[in-house]
Amino acid sequence: MKYMTINLDDIKNILSRVEKPARYTGGEYGGIKSPENAPFYFCMAFPDLYEVGMSNLGIKIVAESFLRRGYGADYCFAPYTDFGDAIKEAGVPLYSLSLKKPLKEFDMIGFSVQFELCYTNILYMLDLAGIPLRRADRAGGAFPLIAIGGPCTVNPEPLADFVDLVFIGDGESADADVAALYVECGGATEEFFRRAAEIDGVYVPALMDVKYDKEGRICSFESDFTPRRAVIGDLDGAVFPETQPVPNCESVFDRSIIEVMRGCYRGCRFCQAGFIYRPVRQRSVETLTKQACSLIASTGYDEVSLNSLSTGDYPRLRELIGSLKASLPCGVTLALPSLRVDSFDSDFAQDARKISLTFAPEAGSQRLRDVINKDITEDEILSAAESAFDIGYSAVKLYFMLGLPTETDDDLRAIRRIVDLIKSAYGRKPRAKSLRVSVSVSTFIPKPFTPFQWERQASGDEVEAKQRVLRDCLYVKGVTLSWSDYFTSRLEGVFARGDRKLSRVLERAYALGCRFDGWNRELKKEAWAQAFEDCGVNPDIYTRERGEDELLPWDFIDTGMKKSFFARERHRAYEGRVTGSCRRACAGCGLQDICPAAKGER
Repeated sequence: MKYMTINLDDIKNILSRVEKPARYTGGEYGGIKSPENAPFYFCMAFPDLYEVGMSNLGIKIVAESFLRRGYGADYCFAPYTDFGDAIKEAGVPLYSLSLKKPLKEFDMIGFSVQFELCYTNILYMLDLAGIPLRRADRAGGAFPLIAIGGPCTVNPEPLADFVDLVFIGDGESADADVAALYVECGGATEEFFRRAAEIDGVYVPALMDVKYDKEGRICSFESDFTPRRAVIGDLDGAVFPETQPVPNCESVFDRSIIEVMRGCYRGCRFCQAGFIYRPVRQRSVETLTKQACSLIASTGYDEVSLNSLSTGDYPRLRELIGSLKASLPCGVTLALPSLRVDSFDSDFAQDARKISLTFAPEAGSQRLRDVINKDITEDEILSAAESAFDIGYSAVKLYFMLGLPTETDDDLRAIRRIVDLIKSAYGRKPRAKSLRVSVSVSTFIPKPFTPFQWERQASGDEVEAKQRVLRDCLYVKGVTLSWSDYFTSRLEGVFARGDRKLSRVLERAYALGCRFDGWNRELKKEAWAQAFEDCGVNPDIYTRERGEDELLPWDFIDTGMKKSFFARERHRAYEGRVTGSCRRACAGCGLQDICPAAKGER
């Protein structure tokens, strides 16, 4: 079938007057190459700017999974408003990066949903593509399947009325399995959707009926299917792109990325990623070395990022670093992700660019760190800082949260003690530079599939009072303090634990001009407030404390972890009891049958 393509010459007048036209031209070195006349075409859509999306490894893995099956694949990113408004006015549909194919002509568009505040951008991209926003309005029409995947899909309900398919969990195979089924069934037939709903990792919202009681709370889920999270057991054998496109303009992370392992042993009670990516699965040193060498050779980058939720916990880290140093070209450096202080390795850090080191103690006091299961001590924080200073670091970034369960002002003031300890450690020896300490504080947001999924989110007045405490105690020379915008955190919290009722709010907010809500300069607070008011939805019902016997909007999804496990961990938090790492002892989350650590593998 011959598809329409967009000729860049026809829009060169638009490209000549927008910011960063390279976002929209394609032609990247090492760019994606699709087969001609493929039986299925997939567009990997990222609902944020080009330079953000091009830094994401996950979308490249998903696109590769389609290419390896002989299907067509391409990327599309959310255009900034200057380009988006211009092509809409000119009647030019949103198109993919390499093929220049209008999104409307793909068989499936898959949105990578990394962050709740990108939801309006999904509607924005569909609108620019000329595709009806709501699933009901696309019924029977010649439109692509609209799918979402990524971490936010463990609670997809705020987007359920807009999408045909939801991919939950590891996306290396389920996405392409659905493409094969689509070809077999001859399109988006009733048979296709029912068979797709039987695939692990696939949820079909149209086949789920959510019932509410008189008070407006969920009372039941009715469906013939139970969506189960897809889990890839063998990362060495999993799809991974041996080449990756080099962006046309500087991206957020301008380097090659390899995934050392997936999941996290630690079980920090606030951390959604630490639970939804369980169990921990590792790649071998041999596979990682091969991948790193291939990416450096094909991209020309001079830096490799060793990514995972906790790279310092990779048991063969020293061996991996030695293998990479022996195999990579001279001059290639290793990029450090954010490290846990108790896994800091100065030998590893020695090979990284010594710009600034990031640690995330999360809470100032030991009492509160025990509550959140952040199993680190002041001595470990101090030891890690001293090791970093001794090899040349002179800037430290510290991440904390406020509004955590059981938090008091004394817990917040304890952040000053950590800062003072770090400053004292730096001053014990003569240093060439002055120490710079950056303290960044975010507002705690309760997330699904965590022990804190039932918790109340702090109010605006409470957060403002906590910020005053921090401002007063951290007014120190050489220390900078920053915090997240409360309105943004609250909006994220509403959609993180929201239900299908929010679809009306989301659609109304988009109609009022909301998009790029994660960017402070673009966030339209008044429009969001109006959207909630116009739809008669009180956001406080989503930030309130939930009862443990209450049906939660995401309870119908089977991640493999037991709700009773999360409740047990919540109770341990209020008792100040540390559960610790999965490597120390199995906590019985429900994944024991497929967890290497539970079977004694380290």
